[in-house]
Amino acid sequence: MATASKAFAGKTLMITGGTGSFGNTVLKHFLTSDVGEIRVFSRDEKKQDDMRHRLQEMYPDHAGKVRFFIGDVRDARSVRDAVRGVDFIFHAAALKQVPSCEFFPMEAVRTNVIGTDNVLHAAIDEGVERVVCLSTDKAAYPINAMGKSKAMMESIIYANARNGAGRTTICCTRYGNVMCSRGSVIPLFIKQIRAGEPVTVTDPAMTRFLMNLDEAVDLVQFAFEHANPGDLFIQKAPASTIGDLAEAVQELFGRTGTRVIGTRHGEKLYETLMTREERLRAEDMGEYFRVACDSRDLNYDKFVVDGEVRTQADEPYTSHNTRRLDVRGTVEKIKTAEYVRLALEGREHEAVQ
Repeated sequence: MATASKAFAGKTLMITGGTGSFGNTVLKHFLTSDVGEIRVFSRDEKKQDDMRHRLQEMYPDHAGKVRFFIGDVRDARSVRDAVRGVDFIFHAAALKQVPSCEFFPMEAVRTNVIGTDNVLHAAIDEGVERVVCLSTDKAAYPINAMGKSKAMMESIIYANARNGAGRTTICCTRYGNVMCSRGSVIPLFIKQIRAGEPVTVTDPAMTRFLMNLDEAVDLVQFAFEHANPGDLFIQKAPASTIGDLAEAVQELFGRTGTRVIGTRHGEKLYETLMTREERLRAEDMGEYFRVACDSRDLNYDKFVVDGEVRTQADEPYTSHNTRRLDVRGTVEKIKTAEYVRLALEGREHEAVQ
């Protein structure tokens, strides 16, 4: 788990959607560092109040670094008010639940698309140095409203980076489901087991990347430190089938059986973190891929004349073709999640999601 780099010393960092799983983990990484100020921007006053009291209780010497801003990324004015004086932004505010976005797609557009546009324009106008935006595997070859809204979000990111953002460097990270984040499946499995119920599996053959919250923050910090304008960063990650994941959770918490309920609205059989087109221009950086922004302009004549022989790689990077964990490997991986470690001690109520 990385700690805040020296680049944050004395600086002001703003986290949109800062009361969520990602924001709470960022605070765990950064609060005791020499960062100057952390601004938590979100629309839920109750979650902000809970976070404020928790920080005062757990980090009395550092809680004063955190300032709370009530607002909504959909409201450009509230974003602009919060961004004044900010050096860096981690943009995590989003609607993330696939089924709810399927039923209310315009809500996904207002938050994920228009909200991101508001954040980026405020950042550029106020001279923010760096913005790292959080995207999702579902933006690659999207088949559901949430993924389509995130794909549009990425287009807005690349357009602002490509068209000139002054001294503001804008980049993007993309990752799959984060274990034990709010609304994810592992806490649901544990709750079902505690109640003596079978765990509900949509499709046992479905595959998902496995990544914990600390790794999500590490990815964002790596992007912050290495990004050129418009870069996309992806962490290499293992995957498991949903069937093996259910087996792994039951191996840790007790066997209650599995009930297959079928896929939900808009769900994919597997996750794609990098498309064929992106993989062609990806740079392998060890634990991460960097996908440079497509810097071609609208002068297509030169591309027609010169041509480009290859336009895509042989295959995308997916949860079907990454390193596949068996049940034992899945057990060891999910034990890296703080929620699971606490739940094994019967203290899952202490975990912040």
